[in-house]
Amino acid sequence: MPRFAANLSMMYTEHDFLDRFAAASADDFEAVEYLFPYAYDATELRRRLDDHGLRQVLFNAPPGAWDSGERGIAALPGREAETRAGIDRALEYAAELGCAQVHVMAGLVPPEATPAESARHRDTYLANLARAAERAAGMSVDILIEPINGRDMPGYFLNRQAEAHAVVREVAAANLKVQLDLYHCQIVEGDLTTTLRRDLTTGRVGHLQIAGVPDRHEPDRGELDIRHLFGVVDDLGFDGWIGCEYIPAAGTSEGLGWLDDYRGDNA
Repeated sequence: MPRFAANLSMMYTEHDFLDRFAAASADDFEAVEYLFPYAYDATELRRRLDDHGLRQVLFNAPPGAWDSGERGIAALPGREAETRAGIDRALEYAAELGCAQVHVMAGLVPPEATPAESARHRDTYLANLARAAERAAGMSVDILIEPINGRDMPGYFLNRQAEAHAVVREVAAANLKVQLDLYHCQIVEGDLTTTLRRDLTTGRVGHLQIAGVPDRHEPDRGELDIRHLFGVVDDLGFDGWIGCEYIPAAGTSEGLGWLDDYRGDNA
């Protein structure tokens, strides 16, 4: 049966961030994820997890100058030292939080990049991921990469599932895996049932995420047959977590009917 993690960067925003752990626990979530932990002391975040019986299952490595529009730096030539330092910082937090997965964002590339420039971005990305995976392996942490749609994040280096799986195969590190966000995948390429059946059986997918398409609200709002997709995930025996990375339409707890119904049907 799929296991769901509340994304505290998008959900429960009616509460201050540190109070979102309690809110998620009150709605019977057993795990959380979020974008970045670095504004908070790791020991305080650990206390919130422990106080509310929650597991930390995912967060992102430092993405560069996020507030200035950067969306990761792992594929940006010349930023290798900063990438390495960010991985080290992320792994320090992962150790304190007991988190076994860290997402490393690739970054934005110019649309006018030449083939030679694109190749340099890819070579940089592969080298940074190989170093990150090697560093993380000794701590039993998986490094994740995620294809992101170009409508929400124009210029993002990684867009398609096949591209991500090709990177994972080429780096050939057992702890480098794909973060499959069904929202992004539906927007870019669709055919989600076939994608799940193809990719969840490879062992290369470490984490799933969900949101409604096209507006990124609750996963049952919009064009996805989310109950069907949960059934596919269940049939395939996926034992990872599904992150609820969506923007509630009108209150987080009020919008959890989809999850209550699913839990009720599978009690």
